Amino acid sequence: MVNNNNISNSSNWSQAGPWQQAQLGSIRTCETRKHKNSGEEVKLERKHVATHLVQQRTLSGADAVNALRPFYFAVHPDFFGQYPREREVNENSLKRLNGYLDNLQKPGSHSVQPMKLTFYVRDTRDSSDVQADLLTSGFRSVSFTLHTNDILSTVMNVLKSCSLPIEHMSGLKASAEASERPPEAPFYRPIKWDKSYYTFTGFRDPEQELQQARRVEPVLSLWLRNNEPEATKKQKVSLPRREELIRLKKELCHKFYLADIRWQRSWGVAHRCCQLQSLSRLSQQNPEALINLQGHTIVFADQSGMNASGHVMLGTMDVHHQWTKLFEQLSSYRSLLQQTEWLKERISLLLGGTQVIHMERLGPVQLIAEHYSTLSTFHKSLVSRRLRLHPRSLQGLTMLLENDRSNPSLHEMGHFIVPTNCDPPKLQVFLQSQAPEARLRTQRKNQLQVEEDAVVKLCLQNLSLRSLSKEPSVSSSQMILCCKRLVEQRFPLMQGLHICVSHFYSVMQDGDLCVPWDWKN
Repeated sequence: MVNNNNISNSSNWSQAGPWQQAQLGSIRTCETRKHKNSGEEVKLERKHVATHLVQQRTLSGADAVNALRPFYFAVHPDFFGQYPREREVNENSLKRLNGYLDNLQKPGSHSVQPMKLTFYVRDTRDSSDVQADLLTSGFRSVSFTLHTNDILSTVMNVLKSCSLPIEHMSGLKASAEASERPPEAPFYRPIKWDKSYYTFTGFRDPEQELQQARRVEPVLSLWLRNNEPEATKKQKVSLPRREELIRLKKELCHKFYLADIRWQRSWGVAHRCCQLQSLSRLSQQNPEALINLQGHTIVFADQSGMNASGHVMLGTMDVHHQWTKLFEQLSSYRSLLQQTEWLKERISLLLGGTQVIHMERLGPVQLIAEHYSTLSTFHKSLVSRRLRLHPRSLQGLTMLLENDRSNPSLHEMGHFIVPTNCDPPKLQVFLQSQAPEARLRTQRKNQLQVEEDAVVKLCLQNLSLRSLSKEPSVSSSQMILCCKRLVEQRFPLMQGLHICVSHFYSVMQDGDLCVPWDWKN
């Protein structure tokens, strides 16, 4: 991917737009006049042109949203209802992209860390324009790395990487006043275009598609009647694989004293079995390699390493050699994990007993090295400024550290969200003022969790379900409401099935039924 930040470089000259070439031409003209003007005049003139060029290359938040409309239409998670894995990938990647863009808008932000993103891109043109690399499901996988330092270049890179049109970019002008203001809301927001846009471009209108989907959304009883036979058939076919999965997991945990085996994504039973069988073969070929795993939780993920929770991640695309190499390095990873725990203790002492936590489900996977770096930076910032907090004044409260935020906030579930570069005195005032509300929200969260556990247990018993789970994006209050309604209605067709509470209807490949939490009666 080409970095468009330094467009004055000769290698990028051909890629610059007409207005960019005009600005570059002005700079070169200034340089040719050097022998005619004094050194001070040349410096002032070049500084003026460079400043004007930077302003031209700075997009406001509103302009960036307008420019990314085709992209949002192509990757929005709402259109991947029947593909949970792809939906989850797009949700996580959108959060990271929005954080990257928000970071570029912060005052004084000159550079950001490169970020690799993966999106599943829908075909948004008519059937005659379907591309050859599309999957049978109607979308394609696109991966790219962001390393640009301004919004305009970032937007262009995103659109080009996803093979989306960029003609509309020529009309966008930078707004220096808007770019200097911090964003008041997350980067993504609902977008509505005039209907003529779709007529002219040939794109499908996502708003119209969503309205049509809502109009045809069936009531739960009717949907169960139409889909229960297919779910039952798939579930029967998957039973041998489910039993094999349970056997392999139990066998590996017992043999190597593993704490647990988990999966990062919602892979099917067959996929999970293959991963466990691969690990089992490695244990037979090289049993010594797995001895270091004792006491650890294994997570089959997109990459190998150790995450911020201390779990050992095995990349599903990696070979046995790479896994073995990781096992040999576990002692170093454990040392780094101990250092992160020490930093958390020191931070807790400095912040009145507030505990730093990490939640894997709230965002993309964070590696232990990244987590350590974040904790170290934050700890150094606290040590440099003496805070006056009683050692136990904030006992029982929790906080998350994030690199992509500019101001601290209080989450609805009761934990603080604190920027790594937050000013310590400002943070102290915020924590002390919000502590009572944080305790109330934490208490409410705990009450909801107890109520959710109870109503899930009641639902399992009364409906005779094989299992009842939910997607991470479904809140406790939503789950409670859904389960209470299920118990009241008592749908006989659910008996003996695996149910997952989600935001959409779907029959999964192993017979699991996805039901929206707000299903219609």
